[in-house]
Amino acid sequence: MTTTPDPVPAGQPSGAVTGAVTGGPVAVVLVDDHHMFRTGVKASLDERVDVVGEAADVDSAVAQVRRLRPPVVLLDVHLPGGDGGGGAEVISRCTDLLATTRFLALSVSDAAEDVVAVIRAGARGYVTKAISGPDLSAAVVQVAGGDAVFSPRLAGFVLDAFGTGAADVAVRDDELDRLSAREQEVMRLIARGYSYREVASELFISIKTVETHVSAVLRKLQLSSRHELTRWAAARRLL
Repeated sequence: MTTTPDPVPAGQPSGAVTGAVTGGPVAVVLVDDHHMFRTGVKASLDERVDVVGEAADVDSAVAQVRRLRPPVVLLDVHLPGGDGGGGAEVISRCTDLLATTRFLALSVSDAAEDVVAVIRAGARGYVTKAISGPDLSAAVVQVAGGDAVFSPRLAGFVLDAFGTGAADVAVRDDELDRLSAREQEVMRLIARGYSYREVASELFISIKTVETHVSAVLRKLQLSSRHELTRWAAARRLL
């Protein structure tokens, strides 16, 4: 993994990064107010991710994102500077870029108010700092590809905050009946935001078996992604 030199001041000419070519690393701007933490994150990320810029506060983060326009921004929730809005403020000040730049919150906090605030602002996911380097790298790739990614148990906060009448939708037995008991177990965990590795550990099965079950679930329910599966499960009060 390679990194660029120190961030260029906002007043200098901009040069947006184009992101990864097919099969190449995903360009990321890393935003956190602790230098040692940023150093640790960069050391933990694998070859799928290329940190092309860094920032330590709201204003410098906005400047870096606007200058580099990376595919993904790894963003701490609590940041100094700006008007005191932290990570949510960074996203709000870059809303015109959300079609091409996606924000993934990376925070020590798993408080519902923090999760909801950044998702409401426009973030595509939220993971805690307990995540491993390989899993964080995978999350970056997923977000770059358009998926929503959450650490286990955090997806429920978002579904509660942004649900659209889910509590009024009855479970459709005919759809559930298409799934075996094991497929239903896997479906619920995946829909809650668990990684394949976490599902395998929870159910004492192999990651390959989890992948097989997820493929079967998506095929039987005629869904195309984990994000659609989460919405499907939430609408039926299955989480």
